[in-house]
Amino acid sequence: MLPSIFIHIPKDLFEPAATRSFEGAAHGFELRLGADEYTFEPPVTWSVEVTNTGGALLVTGSAAACCCCACARCLESAEYELEGQIEGYFLIPGEEAEVDDLEADEFDALPADHRIDLAPLIQAALVLEVPRVPLCTDDCAGLCPVCGQNLNEGVCTCVQEESDAPVNPFAVLKDLTFDD
Repeated sequence: MLPSIFIHIPKDLFEPAATRSFEGAAHGFELRLGADEYTFEPPVTWSVEVTNTGGALLVTGSAAACCCCACARCLESAEYELEGQIEGYFLIPGEEAEVDDLEADEFDALPADHRIDLAPLIQAALVLEVPRVPLCTDDCAGLCPVCGQNLNEGVCTCVQEESDAPVNPFAVLKDLTFDD
């Protein structure tokens, strides 16, 4: 999780078509997606522009970070440079806003203290950029399934036992012939 990153919306942003830019950096960001755990090298940098669209505030911008995780094949460290797009929509209480085209989960209400937590928006932007299967290199050879030797460092010396059972369950189909 990313620690809270609040920006305060000043009074001048409550005028229609008003715009203001904000930027900053965050530290201590970790993310767990399924079995993969990602740690982000400090800092996670972000910049956003907040625009009053008439009844709502549109938050757009970008977030960038370097993340590390374990390779899915060999368990060595894999690093990725990520840059994601931030987008959020906050309704201003007491003002009419066009929300016909938006689903209920696509916008939030602006809190009474006029502070917006950017952490969920930054996290969502970076999650979309994280690889589904993290690899240290595209041609990672992985680990030997018998002895656990990292095959990127060399061929293993273990003796793989031959058995009567095929390694691949579909290997029994290799000699299958089809009648015309």
